[in-house]
Amino acid sequence: MKPFLDENFLLQSKTAEHLYHEYAAGMPIIDYHCHLDPAQIAADINFSNLTDIWLRGDHYKWRAMRTNGVDEQYITGAKSDWEKFESWAATVPYTLRNPLYHWTHLELQRYFGVHEILSPKTAKTIYDECTQKLQTPEYSVQNIIKKMNVEVICTTDDPIDNLEHHQKIKQSGWNVKVYPAFRPDKAMNADDVKGLNDYITKLEAISDTAINDYTDYLAALKKRHDYFAANGCVVSDHGLEQMYAEDYTDAEIAVIFKKIRAGQSLQAIEILKFKSAMLYEFAIWDHEKNWTQQYHLGALRNNNSRAYKEIGPDTGYDSIGDFTQAQALSRFLNKLDSTNQLAKTIIYNLNPGDNELFATMTGNFNDGTVAGKIQFGSAWWFLDQKDGMTKQLNTLSSMGLVSKLVGMLTDSRSFLSYPRHEYFRRLLCNLFAEDIENGELPSDIEWTGKIIQDICYYNARNYFKF
Repeated sequence: MKPFLDENFLLQSKTAEHLYHEYAAGMPIIDYHCHLDPAQIAADINFSNLTDIWLRGDHYKWRAMRTNGVDEQYITGAKSDWEKFESWAATVPYTLRNPLYHWTHLELQRYFGVHEILSPKTAKTIYDECTQKLQTPEYSVQNIIKKMNVEVICTTDDPIDNLEHHQKIKQSGWNVKVYPAFRPDKAMNADDVKGLNDYITKLEAISDTAINDYTDYLAALKKRHDYFAANGCVVSDHGLEQMYAEDYTDAEIAVIFKKIRAGQSLQAIEILKFKSAMLYEFAIWDHEKNWTQQYHLGALRNNNSRAYKEIGPDTGYDSIGDFTQAQALSRFLNKLDSTNQLAKTIIYNLNPGDNELFATMTGNFNDGTVAGKIQFGSAWWFLDQKDGMTKQLNTLSSMGLVSKLVGMLTDSRSFLSYPRHEYFRRLLCNLFAEDIENGELPSDIEWTGKIIQDICYYNARNYFKF
């Protein structure tokens, strides 16, 4: 019986152990997509306690606690931080075989040197020990990041963000590069006409542009795109149910925009056409600047309307959707490729039933100009776990070149999520080692080790050119 979570966790052979410890473990981290708060990085804050850094905003843990019968007051409600942590500690023993069990104990080990199993019996000791450490300079946000050997971070930022915190980080001379990523989803959300008009008002102010028609709207957004570029941005990101690629004319979009500004409701086809037009314009700008564009597809969000009204979005009420992906994705990529205006692109899939679809679709638009130009991105969100990562790696291996994958990302709001890179690297090494052990790959450890280092680090460094 192997011990739980020792130095050879997830490594099932001596070959896997060698590949991980000698080649993967020491590679720096390029976290090219996450939701960390740049204000907290710029201020180099210390979190007040373990709940503050670990549970606040973590909808993975919240979902598990609700399933375990924990009242909402102990999750997002008014109970004290200790009471919330105590409820989480009581939930952890019931998360066996859920990735949360692995992540919880990896994070306790890697950040705090705590090797005890979290349970009601150990909760108070662990909470007090970790909280005490969090008050020390060694556990400021910047030092936590450095502890994990992070080299680059790309946050997720709205076009109307003034990027002041990114500027402060750069001016501080801190040697971890922190860049914004341009995420204009709110700018194309024609499902909510009132919300979109409120957004346009804010855009007018920050772009110093009067927005009277669609041409003005594009001009204002283009100013923000240029501003992001001037502040180091080289990536964009979209979180969409599916790609939008309806046919439209400029005249149609101009009329639709007038209706939006007049506060009139839109027909379903008008919403689709507006979103399609906006996505296309953003993609053209990304290509002009040689940015990498990212598309996270397949989430069905805010399923619980009562919870949405009470505690808002991003609180653990989203799920995998069963959207039709292939035709619109093909049309969108083909439209850009047909005029040679398709930027480097990473497409992330949330429905594992679509893995082969996404893996084969990306291969249609690689053109030899950039290695792995169109990427089937790493498993994300609900698939960011052992089974999901393994399926994504196996699908890409079978239908593309896993050797050109730009590796893992956290996609997290938590500063304690970097062990997910380690988790990915251990699984990656174990997969290659399994093939070597089975005689399906040659026992060329040096070459295999090089491929693993490329996936863990060098491919991303060469692809993004941070």
